[in-house]
Amino acid sequence: MIPVEPTHSNADAARPLRSRRGRRLRRIAAGACLASALGAAAGVRAVPAAASAGGEKPNVLLITVDTLRPDALGWTGGRNPTPAIDRLAAEGFRFRGAVSPVPLTLPSHASILTGLLPRRHGVRDNGQILASATPTLARTLKARGYATAAFVSGYPLRRLFGLDSGFDVYDDRLTKGSEGWLERPAGATTAAALAWAARARAPWFLWIHYYDPHDPYEPPRAFRRPGPRGAYDGEVAYVDSEIGRLLRGLRATPAGRVTVFAGDHGEALGEHGEAGHGFFIYDSTILVPLIFHAPGRVAPAQSAAPVRLIDVAPTLLDLLGLAPLPDADGRTIAPLLRGKAFEPPAAYVETQQPWIAYGWAPLFAIRDGRWKLIRAPRPELYEWAVDPSEQRNVAAEPQKRETALALGRALSAVEAKPAADSRRTNDPEALARLRSLGYLGAGASGPAMPRNLPDPKDRLAERTMLLQGEELLREGQLDRAIAKFSDVLRRDPGNRFALLRSGIALLKKGDLAGSVRPLEEAVRLDPDQAENRFALADALTRTGQYRRAVPHWMEAVRLSPRRVAAWSNLGTALGRDGRMTEAVSAFARAVELDPRDPLLVENLAFAERAAGQDAAALAHLRKAASLGPPARFPYSATVGLLLIKTGEPGEAARWLRASRRGEIDYADGRFELAVIDVYAGNKASARENLRAALEAQPKLRPRAESHPALSSLLK
Repeated sequence: MIPVEPTHSNADAARPLRSRRGRRLRRIAAGACLASALGAAAGVRAVPAAASAGGEKPNVLLITVDTLRPDALGWTGGRNPTPAIDRLAAEGFRFRGAVSPVPLTLPSHASILTGLLPRRHGVRDNGQILASATPTLARTLKARGYATAAFVSGYPLRRLFGLDSGFDVYDDRLTKGSEGWLERPAGATTAAALAWAARARAPWFLWIHYYDPHDPYEPPRAFRRPGPRGAYDGEVAYVDSEIGRLLRGLRATPAGRVTVFAGDHGEALGEHGEAGHGFFIYDSTILVPLIFHAPGRVAPAQSAAPVRLIDVAPTLLDLLGLAPLPDADGRTIAPLLRGKAFEPPAAYVETQQPWIAYGWAPLFAIRDGRWKLIRAPRPELYEWAVDPSEQRNVAAEPQKRETALALGRALSAVEAKPAADSRRTNDPEALARLRSLGYLGAGASGPAMPRNLPDPKDRLAERTMLLQGEELLREGQLDRAIAKFSDVLRRDPGNRFALLRSGIALLKKGDLAGSVRPLEEAVRLDPDQAENRFALADALTRTGQYRRAVPHWMEAVRLSPRRVAAWSNLGTALGRDGRMTEAVSAFARAVELDPRDPLLVENLAFAERAAGQDAAALAHLRKAASLGPPARFPYSATVGLLLIKTGEPGEAARWLRASRRGEIDYADGRFELAVIDVYAGNKASARENLRAALEAQPKLRPRAESHPALSSLLK
């Protein structure tokens, strides 16, 4: 039999929605409003690009801080001292209000690293995948001789989502939390990055991502600040202390260093009724601080120009004297950094989360130097330059009609470029393996986006209920979580998030049969959503419907080709359905993705054994034994039996003697050890091993009675 890896609950998935504690669901008084824009660059002097000593290339440091409001920093808000970042800002060229193209972690970072809008690189929400062929900053610098490394701190940026392309080292070890809420505290991330930098050759490109300000806000006690947003500000202060340690620990080189500091998106603390980010695209969640620090290349200055995060990669390459990324949406702002006239292009902003997660209308915006138009079922127009908190929607005012039309045309011009769709981006290697398993192609796509979708502004109550349900699910209060999701489904029967998460809650509760119906409906509504496929396949596997589960596992691995658990669970379902050769292929892919996991290697070995591939099974079991302490390896008897079968009885005896009660092949192993001992003339040991074999498996007695050398030991 195959030792079956417990199917992984869909709760380990990257979610489009983060939970938050109930107290944070209350409307929090908004913090200080963003200062109105002051125009373009102020007090800038031109600085020529510095020639490095001996023509050496400068190191490049990219620091991103998740969920960072500009007013959480000392140099912007004045309410939360952040001395390390404040010093970096004072010595660099700083922007208080750069524009993120999307208020979500993975899509925003994909834009920072590619210079592309989410609609162009295809990652519209957390949990999707950046296509491996997409040109990135890391790939470009690696091709120019840079050593490249990334140290990320939150689950949405794990390597399985594709941002590791071009990095020699992509460290996504997350040490805190569980399932899809995994993260790594700032201190651990700093330590890992400094250890790499201490031995890295120059020039290097180092990206460090800090996740701590993301909900839930739980700063170390020494950093907690007073007031209703004290925990959030405390998280930012803690990250600042670690950035200070990082900057002090990086050794100087003759060529110097170019440093970029940026938030990926902001955080709503009650503005417009929103808690968190991702749902709306008001400035509270799309404006972030941005700093370029390059002594000798960029002079200290400050600008209120609304530059964009998609401009980061093009600008960095320009500062380094390198060619731009091909067909990027962003453009270099190096002229502005060098004191020249520069008019930032209008910023395009979107959030697809209301549609992808809930089935409500997505939101799109265009934001220029004065105005912001939000395309929604009920359009919004704000003159943000005089109304920075976006309180007065003037879209219906006749005198603003021409402004709205002009912005609408600019929005449509951006959308005229072909868009990518990462949920249909197929990995050639994964597809080739799937075809070998009998995969016939993607399941039917979901229905096209209908007209007259609900405006997210009208669904705040339902979203709050979903957030509450998610928090209850996270805390293990399953009945209460199911009740919350059911309340939403009574109001909104096709709510994708409520269907998915109620199905997962029922799975966790043990109501396996009950979980299938909502998960089937979630897949029907959005068959290209990997999490829906994963959860339904999980439910079908757990209910013993292996044949029905297989095509859903195949779709899950097509949509998330680097997700180890999906490949492993596909192998389990195939094996349970009697398709052992195909199971071997699926388990082998899981091992290729994570060769250091002994459980995966063991699963592959037992599938090979069941398929009659004894030599391969033996090799993989030996490898599994080498991956952990010998005392924890539970298949010594199996290794011994395979050694006997492959003609190595001498080594087999050592493995068989190491076997322990409870191993699946313990009885057969002791029986064979008794045979080895009796032929070696060690009758006492043979008798003891035969006794142990019969105690563990009495059905072996007829076999012993008919064995010419063992039968006498039964007397």
